[in-house]
Amino acid sequence: MEAGETFEQTAIRELQEETGVRLDAVTVIGLTNNLATFAAEGLHSISVCVYARYQGQLITNREPDKCEGWHWFEPTALPQPHFDASEQSIACLLTKQFYQPTA
Repeated sequence: MEAGETFEQTAIRELQEETGVRLDAVTVIGLTNNLATFAAEGLHSISVCVYARYQGQLITNREPDKCEGWHWFEPTALPQPHFDASEQSIACLLTKQFYQPTA
């Protein structure tokens, strides 16, 4: 996150920087406490899970030193293993147990 950004603004900016895809609507669906990663690696993190609809724009790998490429999968058929925050985010999406901010 950059100083002063919302979670949604960060997701929009990061996705555009990394893929060239521009989103116009992003919704926070969860916050994850990544305890499996902590147990396995000693790295404790919290992730913000967001949801957006892909509109079919061309995807470009703008960070080939960090990412081998992009692949599309159904949320119920993701290759294993994948990281703790990803598993928790998919669970939020599939069960529709979304984060509800308080006023």
